[in-house]
Amino acid sequence: MKELFLLRGLPGSGKTTLAKSLGGKNYEADMFFERGLKDVYTFDAAKLPQAHRWCRTMVEISMEDMEERIVVSNTFTQEWEMKEYKDLAKEHGYIVYYLIVENRHDGVNSHNVPTETIEKMRKRFTTKL
Repeated sequence: MKELFLLRGLPGSGKTTLAKSLGGKNYEADMFFERGLKDVYTFDAAKLPQAHRWCRTMVEISMEDMEERIVVSNTFTQEWEMKEYKDLAKEHGYIVYYLIVENRHDGVNSHNVPTETIEKMRKRFTTKL
């Protein structure tokens, strides 16, 4: 059974930690900014679209390689941001699980996202019930 987990949540919610515990191949757009040395994270807002394209491409390659479990942990504040992944999953025969991760443990975001940016993300975070 091929599975795709899409983890949604604000920075500091624990998406990356949960993704690692689920196993399989894990991708997130933030990985794009860690190129070279994993210990160095250099965010560049101008390159965010490129980072998301990289993430989607890596997921597609993993699906073509028939990885059994793929986990994508991005903020996905809007439903439409998951559509490309849903379409890829359908094309490659993956079951999709959508998980919202909440910061109920007072976690600190590891990429130092400013509080005002997180608050803007919180305001646009939508769920489809």
